[in-house]
Amino acid sequence: MKHPYLPILMGLILTGCQMLPPEGATQRGGPAEVIDIGERAPDTTPSPEGRVPRQVPFPAEQYAALEKAGNAALSGRLTLDTASGTVAGAGETISVAPVTTYSAEAAEQALAGRAVEPADPRARAYTHTTRTDADGYFLLRGLPSGNFYVSGSVADPTSGRRSIIIHQVSLADGQHREVQLNR
Repeated sequence: MKHPYLPILMGLILTGCQMLPPEGATQRGGPAEVIDIGERAPDTTPSPEGRVPRQVPFPAEQYAALEKAGNAALSGRLTLDTASGTVAGAGETISVAPVTTYSAEAAEQALAGRAVEPADPRARAYTHTTRTDADGYFLLRGLPSGNFYVSGSVADPTSGRRSIIIHQVSLADGQHREVQLNR
């Protein structure tokens, strides 16, 4: 059974998501900031709504340096490999969020099966979403250049269990990149 709020939840989770680029890579304006998650013991006690409190405050300066739109494009297909075969993620939400310290925390929690508190509304202006077609294909145009988390979720029709799939991609100005969101 598909949970009616999961696509919205994924979009909100990843609105503030960002993965850090590979070591040695740079973002506009200089080297990427690296955060050692092991430096603190995060509070992973779920809130009354079942969400983990955010440990990383919204980095306004980091987001201010990012573009909200551009001329890059991203396309691909959302699929899940199950015991009974490959399932296409039909009618699912795909979210593309810039990689930042803020979004990295949310991505880490999402991959661990936990939802974080809703993202700061300022982060939503930098997140792009679309829906997959009946065969799981998607296309997003007007993306800025940079490093992004691309995410979606698919339910296993046998068990009903949803799997979150997140990939990190880099886009150059004017580039059209294809990504296969598969697990």
